Amino acid sequence: MTPHPPPPPAPPAPVRVAVLVSGGGTNLQALLDALADSRAARIARVVSSRSDAGALERARRAGVQTHVLSDPADAAALTAALGDAGLVVLAGYLQRIPSSVVARFPWRMINIHPALLPAFGGAGMFGRRVHERVLASGAPISGATVHYVDEEYDRGPIIAQWPVPVRPGETPETLAARVLELEHRLLPFVVVELAQRGVPQTPVRLFPDGAAFAAQDKLVMRFSDEARGRTQSPS
Repeated sequence: MTPHPPPPPAPPAPVRVAVLVSGGGTNLQALLDALADSRAARIARVVSSRSDAGALERARRAGVQTHVLSDPADAAALTAALGDAGLVVLAGYLQRIPSSVVARFPWRMINIHPALLPAFGGAGMFGRRVHERVLASGAPISGATVHYVDEEYDRGPIIAQWPVPVRPGETPETLAARVLELEHRLLPFVVVELAQRGVPQTPVRLFPDGAAFAAQDKLVMRFSDEARGRTQSPS
């Protein structure tokens, strides 16, 4: 009798993603949309520092479990709220993460920032303030950065970045709108890549394909050309 071949191994379960929010949740919505049919990752829970955050309603409409922190500085409560998440994503979360919680998720907690770090980051640098500082500096480009979270604001190792040129006559509002549009593409890209790779032992640095991100702008295309020559490897 010919033995039956063993059944193929079951595909790995999608990585459970917990998203930390404080505001309206447009980056959360971008993740919900991008991961709706993903086999790599799914949004398992949304945790908010504010009970009135618009992101909570987005999560509820998507059927995602929500939790509101009564004290965001309570490390035990935050750890419990994150549960068994395989990846934690800060998407407009405006609270410092306690060091014990950072240690609980080594290389599994990431944040998105609306500028090209290490410039224009740090305590108090969020929202309109970031874009005002970029314009005041005279920098020719801004952009978005996804980085690992550590005990300091915006200081963890960079995972991925992409630039947005600063146009003549730019205002904080117009720059913010174009950077946010980029965030909605960059963050899902990073989440899927990290989920597919599994939990790393060292920080991972990703270089997005320029065709997916670059506009027809010389500064952006030059950034794209430089990125193509790099490998996707631990930093």
